[in-house]
Amino acid sequence: MTGSLSRILAVLLKEFTQLRRDRITYAMILLMPVMQLLIFGYAINMDPRHLPAAVLSHDTSTLADSVVAALERTGYVDVRYLPRSDAELDQLIRRGQVMLGITIPPDFTRRLLKGERAQILAEADASDPQAAAGALAAVSVLPTEALRNERLGLGTPRSTAPAFEVVVHRRYNPESRSPFHIVPGLLGIILSMTLVMMTAMAVTRERERGTMETLLSTPATPAEIMVGKLTPYVVVGLVQTVVVLGMARGLFSVPMARTPAGWLALACGIVLFIVGNLSLGYLISTVARSQLQAMQMSMFYMLPSIFLSGFAFPFLGLPRWARALGEIIPVTHFLRIVRGVLLKDQVLADMGNDLLALGLFVLAVAGAALARSRTTLD
Repeated sequence: MTGSLSRILAVLLKEFTQLRRDRITYAMILLMPVMQLLIFGYAINMDPRHLPAAVLSHDTSTLADSVVAALERTGYVDVRYLPRSDAELDQLIRRGQVMLGITIPPDFTRRLLKGERAQILAEADASDPQAAAGALAAVSVLPTEALRNERLGLGTPRSTAPAFEVVVHRRYNPESRSPFHIVPGLLGIILSMTLVMMTAMAVTRERERGTMETLLSTPATPAEIMVGKLTPYVVVGLVQTVVVLGMARGLFSVPMARTPAGWLALACGIVLFIVGNLSLGYLISTVARSQLQAMQMSMFYMLPSIFLSGFAFPFLGLPRWARALGEIIPVTHFLRIVRGVLLKDQVLADMGNDLLALGLFVLAVAGAALARSRTTLD
């Protein structure tokens, strides 16, 4: 019995020693729960507030100003833009810069003072139903709260009846159907999860088996090896994209791009995103020493990609530091592109910043992967 315990203790000490020496796995064990705690504790917000809003006011009276002030007091939205035309307001909503657009007509004050039923228009970006619900919650209290202390009509305090009506338009997803928001986003998550992990583990497996050494005996350069290994997976990513979009249309009736310009914008985003994911997987393979490490590092990348990109929770509802991290993640920009094209019929001019971000990510990660592979192979 004593000999058995001593042998068990010897194996136990050996495993702890090996774990301590495996720095990547050791770091994953410590960092994964810390990241999960920080993201779920500080970043995730099921009731998003301080969403960006725009107000187009054709009425410069103090009553109109009171409505805007009451809107901000709700805490659900912050008025960050004051567009000067309907076209400018439409562009802000269409490009996703605001979640809510308020239009106050020029006869707003006149109708209130005459005791007539006044109206204001509230347009919410319902491509994200959860965020739109928060924005519309702010609007719902305006008729009863905005002018509570104002004196209208004959100079008497307002009665309990609402002084005006809010006409609500849910744009891009009038029925607030969740599949319209979730299914396009799944394309980015599926491509990230499969391509990053597939590439990282495939190349790492070759290193473990020693077949990578065979490539060293050929005239192929590290750049040629990288391109040759990643090209087949580009085809895999394109096939996955066609399957997901086909099922999205056939099973969930998700809208598709309606113009050639929209399809061109979507194609550019998809190609950049696929190449970026494959480059990241290749970079991981140059760092990982085993397939287990490659899988762990891939999952470590997927956690913020799901929770900080706007896939699972409204991006604009995240705290500022979480949005800053989310802007680094390529999934964030790809989700804006695919949802913008499918739901809002955006074109290249509407998504220049997101395409630029994906392009810079590809250059940075591919460059780092190539530099690492030179160091590893030479």
